[in-house]
Amino acid sequence: MKNIKIIPFLVLLIFANCEKVVDVELPTIEPKLIIDASFEVLFDETPVTANTVVKLKLSADYFEETIPTVTDAVVYITNLSDNVVIPFLDINSNGVYTPMTTFIPVDNTIYELTVIYKNEVYKGKATKVKSTIINNIQQGNETLFSEDQIELKIVFTDTITTEDYYLFNIDSYNYITIEDRYFNGSEYLFSYYYEDENIEFPKDIKIKLSGITKDYYTYFRVLLSQSGVNGGGPFQSVPSSLLGNIINTTNETNFPLGYFHISETDSYNITLVEKN
Repeated sequence: MKNIKIIPFLVLLIFANCEKVVDVELPTIEPKLIIDASFEVLFDETPVTANTVVKLKLSADYFEETIPTVTDAVVYITNLSDNVVIPFLDINSNGVYTPMTTFIPVDNTIYELTVIYKNEVYKGKATKVKSTIINNIQQGNETLFSEDQIELKIVFTDTITTEDYYLFNIDSYNYITIEDRYFNGSEYLFSYYYEDENIEFPKDIKIKLSGITKDYYTYFRVLLSQSGVNGGGPFQSVPSSLLGNIINTTNETNFPLGYFHISETDSYNITLVEKN
């Protein structure tokens, strides 16, 4: 009986002595400039307003807790129809560049974004993409996987004359991409199941609907699948293999990450209440 009692202790002692700390050396990746320039023209407001912000960061290694911001770049937009230049400034030194004057992108106009950083010039072009309004949003009673989920029944009407792609942004960082392949020109109803483990009722949330290009639709779907949705948005840390529509005209091998896009956007506010 004494031998039986000693064996477990010896086994634990052997395993304890065999434990080693293994340091895994991950390769250091040269930082890439991340350019997040997704503009929103809130066309259904009176007067029309626009969110025209350029956010600049540097990519970081996998285990880095913070993403460096870029505060010393030169940023401007050029209207290629009349060559008017709109300068952007980082007023708060936080990597967020805003136009010095009111800037509302107009229809059928090509805009060119220019970012100059460390003597290299990055450029991208975009034209405002038309969209539609959100017809209605109601809170439903169904759930998908968890009782904590809140159903949002969203209705909008697609334009019949064009092939359309849409991006929904629900409460800041919950994204859905939709194409009109199966409902072209029709009213479309779908349910989104919202979840917030720390929710306190009643809660006001905003849902945005933006028209996007086919290329941006494809890019965004890959972006979400690779980076996931997190508290900082999908551009918080862009995968190094995913290229957008911005190029480095000075040194093409030092390509940037990110995208330049201009969307017509509609927004809808709803107050969520606790289910009975």
